[in-house]
Amino acid sequence: MVTNIAGVLSAYRQSGNPGGDLAGAADSSGKGGSFADALKNFGTDAVDAIKAGEQAAAAGASGKANLASVVTAMDNADMMLQTVVAIRDKVIAAYQSIVQTAI
Repeated sequence: MVTNIAGVLSAYRQSGNPGGDLAGAADSSGKGGSFADALKNFGTDAVDAIKAGEQAAAAGASGKANLASVVTAMDNADMMLQTVVAIRDKVIAAYQSIVQTAI
């Protein structure tokens, strides 16, 4: 599950400056962080969620896990994958927009 996005959103709201620099804004833990750090943490959380889904599926297939935990882990992994794909699509669209901008 994504835990660092809440900190990023909190820092964005606290900054009061949507176009401003978020590198100095404090997250919910009180520590300052950069966008690159938030993105790195999100990537790590995404990989962990997908790995947990794979492990739960393997445990469910071998009969070592109950159905509810397998479904929950797989649903979390699916939501994380959808989020990653949506972010990727937005990044590609932004890049294409920048490339098409006339100088």
